[in-house]
Amino acid sequence: MLKLFRFEKGIIGEIAAEEGKLHHALGQAHWVDAQEPEEIEREGLQNLMRLDLPISDEMEEIEASARYFVDQAGIHVHSMFLTQSEGRHATSSVACILQPNRLITIRDTELADFRLLRMRARRGQVESHSPAELLVTLLEQKVENLADNLEDIHRNLENTSYLVLEEENSDLEEAIAQLAKSEDSNGKIRLCLMDTQRAISFLLRHLRSYPELQESCREIMRDIDTLMSHTTFLFDKINFLMDSTQGFINIEQNQIIKIFSIAAVVFLPPTLVASMYGMNFVNMPELQWMLGYPWALGLMVISGITPYLFFKYKGWL
Repeated sequence: MLKLFRFEKGIIGEIAAEEGKLHHALGQAHWVDAQEPEEIEREGLQNLMRLDLPISDEMEEIEASARYFVDQAGIHVHSMFLTQSEGRHATSSVACILQPNRLITIRDTELADFRLLRMRARRGQVESHSPAELLVTLLEQKVENLADNLEDIHRNLENTSYLVLEEENSDLEEAIAQLAKSEDSNGKIRLCLMDTQRAISFLLRHLRSYPELQESCREIMRDIDTLMSHTTFLFDKINFLMDSTQGFINIEQNQIIKIFSIAAVVFLPPTLVASMYGMNFVNMPELQWMLGYPWALGLMVISGITPYLFFKYKGWL
């Protein structure tokens, strides 16, 4: 699926690609957003670029030389964006190809950053005078979205912190599941920030003819540095809450083991008394004694209460 946009008086707006006129529309577009393009769309793009489009495996490569480079087609930036899959955060790479007169973005999945940018463009809210400025705007919006996700994680951690440290009879296993999910999301956000940091550094070297865009890139870098520090803080908080949760679980388990141990010690003396009077020897004087049965019962009760009172005296209960 292709979405085509064009600059009009510094405002970016969507243009329609009529059936059979795709090549003409591509020639007019200043931004071509390709999400899982069909074969005919790929052929049209390849003819326009005079180069094979990158495939998914190429976009996911992590070495810098494969993600940020310049060739005859233009400036290539393969940037990692945050998305959600089955209720959990995931990452997806987008191939951005910056040419003098157009920006081409190629991706496999729907992304919130692109959906929001398209929605703002349809409302005439995106100012841009060049494809390079649009690419910087896209990266700036990406960083803002990552910041919003970090704020969500921080709020979730506040709730989890109350659940672990203050709420009585809380579900600690559920707290561990929430912390694991927050740690995974925070790690993916940090990965996207690091990737954006490398992309901005690369663009700073190749946008020297755009001093105003270089200043915008430096501002984005400052925001990224702040957010990286925040992810470190969240990692520390998650580790603290994880350690606390595991400590409380260990305490609960120790309390259960303690109860079983005390119960075993309390019932051991009565069991010993019952075992003694359950022996079938002939010469046992208590067998002929009228008070033998109450004596045995009383002895078992006393032998059971005595350890309990001793533990209570020592403060072990």
